[in-house]
Amino acid sequence: MATMDSVAVMEVAPVPDPTFIDATPLPPPPPPPAPLAALALRRSARCLNRPVRPSYAEQEPPKPPSGRGRGKRKRDEEKLEQAAAQGAKSPGRRASNAEPGERKPVPVIAAVPISCAGAAPAAAEDDGMGTGKSAKLRVKETLRAFTSHYLHFVQEEQKRAQAALLEIEAKGGLKRQTKGSKKGGKQEVEVEEREKRPSKRPDLKAITKMQETNAVLYPEKRIGHLPGIDVGDQFYSRAEMVVLGIHSHWLNGIDYMGMKYQGKKGYENLTFPLATCIVMSGIYEDDLDKADEIIYTGQGGNDLLGNHRQIQSQQLKRGNLALKNSRDNGNPIRVIRGHSSKTSYTGKVYTYDGLYKVVDDWVQNGLQGHVVFKYKLKRLEGQPSLTTSEVRFTRAEAPTTISELPGLVCDDISGGQENLPIPATNLVDDPPVPPSGFTYLKSLKIAKGIKIPSNIIGCDCEGDCASNKNCLCAQRNGSDLPYVSYKNIGRLVEPKAVVFECGANCSCNHNCVNRTSQQGLQYRLEVFKTASKGWGVRTWDTILPGAPICEYTGVLRRTDDLDGLQNNYCFDIDCLQTMKGLDGREKRAGSEMHLPNLHPENDSEAPPAPEYCIDASSIGNFARFINHSCQPNLFVQCVLSSHNDVKLAKVMLFAADTILPLQELSYDYGYRLDSVVGPDGEIVKLPCHCGAPDCRKRLY
Repeated sequence: MATMDSVAVMEVAPVPDPTFIDATPLPPPPPPPAPLAALALRRSARCLNRPVRPSYAEQEPPKPPSGRGRGKRKRDEEKLEQAAAQGAKSPGRRASNAEPGERKPVPVIAAVPISCAGAAPAAAEDDGMGTGKSAKLRVKETLRAFTSHYLHFVQEEQKRAQAALLEIEAKGGLKRQTKGSKKGGKQEVEVEEREKRPSKRPDLKAITKMQETNAVLYPEKRIGHLPGIDVGDQFYSRAEMVVLGIHSHWLNGIDYMGMKYQGKKGYENLTFPLATCIVMSGIYEDDLDKADEIIYTGQGGNDLLGNHRQIQSQQLKRGNLALKNSRDNGNPIRVIRGHSSKTSYTGKVYTYDGLYKVVDDWVQNGLQGHVVFKYKLKRLEGQPSLTTSEVRFTRAEAPTTISELPGLVCDDISGGQENLPIPATNLVDDPPVPPSGFTYLKSLKIAKGIKIPSNIIGCDCEGDCASNKNCLCAQRNGSDLPYVSYKNIGRLVEPKAVVFECGANCSCNHNCVNRTSQQGLQYRLEVFKTASKGWGVRTWDTILPGAPICEYTGVLRRTDDLDGLQNNYCFDIDCLQTMKGLDGREKRAGSEMHLPNLHPENDSEAPPAPEYCIDASSIGNFARFINHSCQPNLFVQCVLSSHNDVKLAKVMLFAADTILPLQELSYDYGYRLDSVVGPDGEIVKLPCHCGAPDCRKRLY
């Protein structure tokens, strides 16, 4: 047996019948061989002593805020709320009397030394934070924490928006009466309506939340590269860059170190303010981008209405002065380019393009006749190649047609069962062969002898349950629905102990947000042969955090029926074990709420292992080919819709991070190290080839 990253990709013997056909009647499982001649390997949604929580809401425990910082954070929050209430304009470089985004430095993180001879060397992966995690993992966890806060605030704003609009409609008669009433009456009503109009910037609230809990990754401004952020990394909002610390303001285009850094250790001979990062997003009409050389327009004087026009002259202060001082000091500056993107929830995608230096600066009259400050920046040598060219965004492009795929061995492994075809490619084997030995089935098949509980009472909502504050299904989830729909994309707000969706007895429509995981395949995927891990799955589309990928399908069996059998595609349904926190499993949100109601008889005594499993050895969908990773981009979520038995919950896979086109999908199989024992009683060790920075080096 070849060494593989995961047991999920080990193949069973080919069968002479057509590979991708409808499921045949289930034969009873074969009897166990005598004696244990093979391993019974099961992959679980959770594992014993799991080192990495498969959640996009991970973050370090919040530190208690200090007395000195509390007032400053409050002022920052008030600024963000005020900007949000007024409706933020297009992001650009804005001049102001204060220094927005400046926060009290955290002394535990030392600044990267300035190298005047060239770029500041890339910081080491472990920058002394003492977390025991790689810098890349800390970046990922910070973005997951931001996403969780962001989706919570999206949901909160949608609820507030609906309540405000209903109240305004209810007062419509009052407004008409007020028109003819005493002086000032109409104005008072309109002011009241404006005050109740919801904010459209949940990202700003998420920034505030991260700042309040000291969850910003690099709160102290740094010069040069930041650990864990590589050239070519992409961000889907300015808010994401703020919580990482790569660019510390959500609106200004120039980020700089203010006068409070003057005289600090490592900065004694430097002139402040000093620029650290700029964002180029096409706001200024005088900007000129030649990839390795940039002519950059200073901040101020722009109307910020999206028409790129200067309406007044700029002044040599704040960011403009910081860029001039950076030329004199010779320090490198991070450059981030922003481009329009239909796949981004903000309509923009931002790419970190590495370090540049200011080599010249001058003053001239702009295209509109106003004084503007100009800066010429050149990219430092020895860095990875650019992924942007001038102002056109380029990256690895997914194929447009299946027939032109190199190494195509199957047009659609689902045989038309899925919403979208899933091609299979093989550039590894000679001759290339398709995946074989199983029958594709998009839905779960129930083995003989297993009885599914009857359907429970459903909600009586009309249309979408999100518009009904008394929805029964929302109450099952703790008061709020587990999903939020933003720009027509349903996303899970956070991983939960169990998600209750609307089912057959609910009166809401098919497109209800609380049926998000029931909508079938929504993304273009490809099954492909890897060099060292067998078959894998990658996406052609951008997938946002919280988006459902698929259900893990196969044959629902009792776990005891498979004991002693070699089965490399078996998934334990361990929702109840996770809710109870058994065997070292971490509890998720909602565990305490659900247990007393769902399983009072088992509250003190619980089965030692999952009672049911999903066997995808001979029947299943593309989920059987998704590989393991110690740093996965998917997580497992148990979902219930028609009944309340968590032991028989559906096993769903959701996106934990933003997954870009042509990235491989992966989740943590959940094996505890040294948990697999061979027939001779010796511990079996299987190397892991996932390649993650925090790889455990072994699958089990």
